Amino acid sequence: MQVSRSLFDEVMVPNYAPSPIVPVRGEGSRLWDQQGREFIDFAGGIAVNCLGHCHPALVKALTEQANKLWHLSNTMTNEPALMLAKRLVDNTFADKVYFANSGAEANEAALKLVRRVALNNYGPEKTQIIAFKQGFHGRTLFTVSVGGQPAYSDGFGPKPADIDHAEYNNLDSLKALISDKTCAVVLEPLQGEGGIISPTVEFIQGVRALCNQHNALLVFDEVQSGVGRTGDLYAYMGLGVVPDVLTTAKALGGGFPIGAMLTTNDIAKHLVVGTHGSTYGGNPLACAVGLAAFDTVNTPEVLNGVKVREQLFRDGLNAINAKYQVFSEIRGKGLLLGAALSADYAGKSRDFMLAAAEQGLLVLMAGYNVVRFAPSLIIPEADIKAGLERFEAAIAKLVAATAAAKNAG
Repeated sequence: MQVSRSLFDEVMVPNYAPSPIVPVRGEGSRLWDQQGREFIDFAGGIAVNCLGHCHPALVKALTEQANKLWHLSNTMTNEPALMLAKRLVDNTFADKVYFANSGAEANEAALKLVRRVALNNYGPEKTQIIAFKQGFHGRTLFTVSVGGQPAYSDGFGPKPADIDHAEYNNLDSLKALISDKTCAVVLEPLQGEGGIISPTVEFIQGVRALCNQHNALLVFDEVQSGVGRTGDLYAYMGLGVVPDVLTTAKALGGGFPIGAMLTTNDIAKHLVVGTHGSTYGGNPLACAVGLAAFDTVNTPEVLNGVKVREQLFRDGLNAINAKYQVFSEIRGKGLLLGAALSADYAGKSRDFMLAAAEQGLLVLMAGYNVVRFAPSLIIPEADIKAGLERFEAAIAKLVAATAAAKNAG
């Protein structure tokens, strides 16, 4: 059977528009397609492949567990789930863990939890959830409604009610919405899809204070920013603000699907038996791989290495920009970075992504004005250098083509 990109159009629902590249093998920060062409990976499966492709520790954990036990049900627990939950509890603010299969499911659990806590503690009037414009929290109807991008939630009928959106890094906009009817404030401690926007210290501390004032729970969506991505184990640790509920996924499994919601004893007690569940959540395969990924990342060497690599990226991108003036700023933290495009290239992040792929480099978009980088946390420095050289070649070609088109016009 011939397997090619054209088969996608024949057999897959058309909600994606994947690249013509069909990777068949990966190792570390390199990928190879069907034709044997090599790519350097600065995308990381959208911040998922925190240890690159086929990391030996993850391969070992998966193959060993595959020969023991794959799936039970949540009528029973299992050793890998308990071990990973203990590791998460021991290394964060949390006392309790709920496992799911994805970031959206972890967020769905968090949103149901905060509504239930408010109902039990304060009564049926305290239902408002406040999130932020340009936020992203998943694709279920509840999470996509909480996400602050109407293009993702419009057109699917009535949305879950009592959800409002403030402006990120604008405390006054939150003050205008929050009240004693607010059950929770939900935000990313580093906005990803919304353009790689870091919170100011005043903003993030102000959000915490307003939640305390109005007896609202603070939920941090760390699906993208968690598990070493910012150079801290979780982004909240570098902000000096502790949430009441935290969600994590993506890098937690290093490429194997897993998500988790973390919270305290006092909050967790409201999800009594039967209030929420997941068929596959906490399965032994996912948790065994998750444990290996977590333990590999959660070391001073890896976390400090993220900060070293961040500087290499920043220096390299700034050097490129000194030649071509295509970026207005380099944003983000750790290895979740965004190159915001200058006015001359506004709206063209997809062009940069495609031009990079032509040069054998995989990058991402964060909206149409930001090129996003989310590589392996342990990407070799030589691969950073080589990847940035390919990126510069792509930009040189794009700049020349843009200038030629302008002159022709």
